[in-house]
Amino acid sequence: MRDPRLQTFARNIIRYSVSLQPGESILIEMIGVKDPELAKCFIEEVYAVGGKPFIEMRDPMVMRSLQMKGTQEQFSEWADFELARMKKMDAYVAVRSGDNITESSDVPDEQMRLYLKYFQRPLFDERINNTKWCVMRYPNPSMAQLAGKSTEEFENFYFDVCNLDYSKMATAMESLVELMKRTDKVRLVAKGTDISFSIKNIGAVPCSGLRNIPDGEVYTAPVKDSVNGVISYNTPTIYSGTSFENIVLRFENGRIVEATSNDTKKLNDILDTDDGARYIGEFAIGVNPYIQHPMKDILFDEKIDGSIHFTPGQAYETADNTNRSSVHWDMVLIQRPEYGGGEIYFDDVLIRKDGRFVLPELEKLNPENLM
Repeated sequence: MRDPRLQTFARNIIRYSVSLQPGESILIEMIGVKDPELAKCFIEEVYAVGGKPFIEMRDPMVMRSLQMKGTQEQFSEWADFELARMKKMDAYVAVRSGDNITESSDVPDEQMRLYLKYFQRPLFDERINNTKWCVMRYPNPSMAQLAGKSTEEFENFYFDVCNLDYSKMATAMESLVELMKRTDKVRLVAKGTDISFSIKNIGAVPCSGLRNIPDGEVYTAPVKDSVNGVISYNTPTIYSGTSFENIVLRFENGRIVEATSNDTKKLNDILDTDDGARYIGEFAIGVNPYIQHPMKDILFDEKIDGSIHFTPGQAYETADNTNRSSVHWDMVLIQRPEYGGGEIYFDDVLIRKDGRFVLPELEKLNPENLM
C-alpha cells in the first residue's frame, strides 16, 4: 500500500518547487532509489499538470565503476549527449539515495577531477542556469544510521522536514534577503572563528523549497578578495565519498592560504584542483527548524537551524562574485550554544547570536515561528 506522504511529497515538488506547466518537459533522475512508487508518484503528478516526464535511473556502484577508469575523452563524449538531453528540458528533479555514502571514496583523485570537470560540471551549469530544478535525498537505513535514528523514526523526520509549509518560510525570509542586499561588511565569530568579508552588491537568494528539499537557507557570496581571518567548521563533511572533520581554513585577501583537517593532505589536494577552489563561492545562513544536528548529508546539514555554510569553489550566477571552479564544497558551522555558540554581524550590528535572530524584523525566522 502506497504511503500517502509520497504523493504529497511528489505533488509539492512538481506543483510548487519546479512549478511545472502544461507542455513542459521534466527530467526526473533517480540515483540509488530502490522504491519505484516514488517514481510512479512523480510521473502521475507530471501527467496531472499536463507535463512530459522523462526518467533516468542510476546506481552509485555502477557510477563508481565508470569513474575509476574513465578518460577525459570518454567523460566529454558522455557529457555531450547528456547535455543535449538536458537542453531539451524545462525542469529537472534529482532524487538521491544509496546504501553507502562513501561509495566513491576510493576513486583516485585524478579520476574524480576528470569526472567532475568534463562530465559533471557542464551538466551542472546547464541545469542550474537554464532549467527549473530541485534536488533532494530519499530516506533509507543508511541515512537513518548517519542521523542516529531508527529507520521509522528517520522516515517520520524526513517527511516532517520535506513536507513543511515552504511558502510560509518564503515570506519569513523576505526581511533577511533585503537586509543582506543592503549589507557591506559581514563578520562571523565562533569558537576558533573570526572572519570578515564584504557582500556588497552581490545580492541575496532565498531558498524555500524551490531548489532543494529539504530547504531553508538564504545565500549570497563574499566579494572574491575580501575574505580575511580564520574559520573552524564544527560539522563533518563528505566530499567525493571521503569524510572530513575539524576543517580549519585561514584566509588572506580572499584566498585560502592554510587548510587543516583530519586529512590535511587530501583536503589540500581538493583545494588545489584549480585556482578557484581556494576562494569562496557562497556564504549562506541556515534556518530549517526541523534540522538540528549534522548527519553527513549536505542537503540536510547546510540547512541546520542556527548554522552558516561558507563554501570553497564555484559561485552561483544568481549571487555571483565571479569565482569559477570545478569544486563547490559546502562546509558547515553551527552557532547554537550546544555547538559552542557564535555571532553574525552585518555592518557591525549583531543580527544573530547563538543561532537565534535578535533583530525584530528577523525573529520570524527563529524555529518556533517556522514550524
